[in-house]
Amino acid sequence: MATLLTPDPLERRALLFLITINGMGPKRLRRLLDAYESNQAALAASAADWERLGLPASLARQNPRGDAARVQIMLDWLEQDNQHHLLTTTDAAYPELLKTLPDAPAALFGRGDIRLLQEPQLAIVGSRSPTGGGLNNARAFARHLSTQGFVITSGLALGIDAAAHRGALAAGGATIAVMGTGPDVIYPREHAALSEEIVQAGGLLVSEWPPGTTARKEHFPRRNRLISGMAEGVLVVEASLQSGSLITARLAAEQGREVFAIPGSIHNPLSRGAHRLIRDGAKLVETGQDIFEELAASLGARLRQAPPDAPLNDTEIQDTNTDLTLPGLDPAQQQLLDRLGFDPQSADALIAASGLTPAAVSSILLMLELAGYVTTLPGGLYSRTA
Repeated sequence: MATLLTPDPLERRALLFLITINGMGPKRLRRLLDAYESNQAALAASAADWERLGLPASLARQNPRGDAARVQIMLDWLEQDNQHHLLTTTDAAYPELLKTLPDAPAALFGRGDIRLLQEPQLAIVGSRSPTGGGLNNARAFARHLSTQGFVITSGLALGIDAAAHRGALAAGGATIAVMGTGPDVIYPREHAALSEEIVQAGGLLVSEWPPGTTARKEHFPRRNRLISGMAEGVLVVEASLQSGSLITARLAAEQGREVFAIPGSIHNPLSRGAHRLIRDGAKLVETGQDIFEELAASLGARLRQAPPDAPLNDTEIQDTNTDLTLPGLDPAQQQLLDRLGFDPQSADALIAASGLTPAAVSSILLMLELAGYVTTLPGGLYSRTA
């Protein structure tokens, strides 16, 4: 049986009914709960009383209030496992930084170690389709900051999010995945193994969405405020100008959190989001230690001491023009890969630089991409990943 942090079962049940009322978002629910001494009183209040609080009549006059079937699903999930949790803003385990936000969720559902919510967190976000260098940077920064005492928080998405989670796990650190689904619905599905690894390694899956909630497009921008809201700062690794990670960065700035960004090539569309953030006041960082030094003074003893052999500066941004001889490549493939480097280039530029025919360049690029040495970027550009 789970440790239910809201101990009164009637209060817990009343809150779950309120959560399942159609149209009851976090701000409305907070207004309602602040006006009454208990969840039960809020649920039992008249429609007129709710309307006097500024809630719309369509919401106030719903009858019945809430969805009994969905509430039972939540209660059943909470009873299934001692790692299943329900947290409210009155619980000591509820994240202190998140609690200060006007749109903080009235409840969080978690699977794993909820004590992590009281530890200093650093959020790492970025593109779902990053370059190889971006993936390496996300892993390296997460690994380094984990050794310095930060819990690494991200959104379990493809690309940078997954690399950040894995970097923390590789360091033996803790990581939190903030989900845009219920805590029992893994999205994307290919991260089922990663989510299980996070929990088994002492991490946490957390969501404001109740168990059984499936993925919906509108959930993820709303989820982003939790990623930034729980963290001391947000690092953007790679992001296009249309990336959802820029939403997270904007929310972080509005919430008074530090925003960090890793610069990249001016030719890489996935660097433009970070470059815009830097122009707008985000702190340019080249190593994980840059972030640690920025935040450590205010956190003090809350950060665990790094182990004596932990490197202080192991996250330098990858050189984008290093020639590396890789196994299994013939001379023409190696030549084209060396010409490409880590800065994105077009096929036409590679044809001109290499002297190879267009057909040869096209064929070699395809073979290199299938081998995992090259990635295709927006705009018909290519970049090496290894």
